[in-house]
Amino acid sequence: MRRPRQGGGGAGSSAAARARAGGLGGGSVPARARGAPAAARAAWLRDLCAAMARPPRQHPGVWAPLLLLLLTGPAACAASPADDGGPRGRARGDTGADEAVPRHDSSYGTFAGEFYDLRYLSEEGYPFPTAPPVDPFAKIKVDDCGKTKGCFRYGKPGCNAETCDYFLSYRMIGADVEFELSADTDGWVAVGFSSDKKMGGDDVMACVHDDNGRVRIQHFYNVGQWAKEIQRNPARDEEGVFENNRVTCRFKRPVNVPRDETIVDLHLSWYYLFAWGPAIQGSITRHDIDSPPASERVVSIYKYEDIFMPSAAYQTFSSPFCLLLIVALTFYLLMGTP
Repeated sequence: MRRPRQGGGGAGSSAAARARAGGLGGGSVPARARGAPAAARAAWLRDLCAAMARPPRQHPGVWAPLLLLLLTGPAACAASPADDGGPRGRARGDTGADEAVPRHDSSYGTFAGEFYDLRYLSEEGYPFPTAPPVDPFAKIKVDDCGKTKGCFRYGKPGCNAETCDYFLSYRMIGADVEFELSADTDGWVAVGFSSDKKMGGDDVMACVHDDNGRVRIQHFYNVGQWAKEIQRNPARDEEGVFENNRVTCRFKRPVNVPRDETIVDLHLSWYYLFAWGPAIQGSITRHDIDSPPASERVVSIYKYEDIFMPSAAYQTFSSPFCLLLIVALTFYLLMGTP
């Protein structure tokens, strides 16, 4: 039986002594602890924990690195290669690179400031780009009537597109005819193309104000005194508005269309029928007046005229009977009674 060698790693040398000799960071697990049974490894761990629990004044070499790690650990853990603005793995001692790249502050205030500085928000404060505003409805110009477009006015003498009871204009634009309609109503305004001045068998274009506030362009065909909606609608570039208790619209329609009973060719001359009236849930009802006005003669889209038709309230003194009555009364007053 051999005796243990002097100063060797026998049972008399404890793990605590080895920890004091080599320090916490420089010591390694002894060979006996690595190869010993589980009970021996547990005893070695208890000795190591006891050594670490002693006051730091007894082992300054052990606690100094630990304190340094505790003081610098949060900053080191909070930082990341992405915050440094450089490649992953750069030495933290490269202060020149840190000064060149500004560090990122993770606070919410800094994030919001950067968000505004980079113009992710517009100057008005909207988080996303907004759709461009819709162009407002361009007002109808009556100064061009009889010059660059034809016009029909019905109502008070001297009225315009905003004050007439009914207004219509037309003009050629390429292969299309542009129509502008306006009437003093909250329902619908329409123009009919007829072979006579009577309602029946007419091609009708109407601008209808629905319950949602929109003005839609619809195509109808007069069957007797009843207007039937036609799905085939030749209107395009439609726009309309309801303002100041008036329905106003603008649309284009091709001059030449395939032959159809419900759609006429506008290159031919037609009588124009003018009508307007109320609507119920976007559906047209009977027109406002019993006998809607109509053009005195057929209308050619190639001839621009400015035609005024006085409404019933202004037709009293223009009728032949009224004029004759005025002359008779004047003669009676001048001659006196016998």
